[in-house]
Amino acid sequence: MSDLRNKPESYWKEKLTPEQYHVLRQKGTERAFTGTLYDNHDTGMYECAACGQPLFSSDTKFESGSGWPSFDQPVNSSNVELHEDRSFFMRRTEVNCKNCGSHLGHVFDDGPRDTTGQRYCINSAALNFQAKK
Repeated sequence: MSDLRNKPESYWKEKLTPEQYHVLRQKGTERAFTGTLYDNHDTGMYECAACGQPLFSSDTKFESGSGWPSFDQPVNSSNVELHEDRSFFMRRTEVNCKNCGSHLGHVFDDGPRDTTGQRYCINSAALNFQAKK
């Protein structure tokens, strides 16, 4: 298990912006269509904003119309953890970074049928983008 999973919340408050802290550590959600990466169409890798773990390739990003960056699969399934989320009187599947435990968003079974059928609905604030050189 990563040492990052054992860091105190004071570490994350110092490292992250207030919006990143709210999303990544407090399981918050940014408003739809407001995230900086929602409309990003560049080629590259989306990484965890908290720890830099590679999470999603631009090759798997698609336009879902949901208002958040959407991907049909992670770059490596061992880089994310899925947990049942029953908050807000709903039953969803939460997506976390396996390296640091940070909340990224949720995964739904309404993605493109010609690929995985999944939609990883991820907050822009949870991601950093590294453009391919």
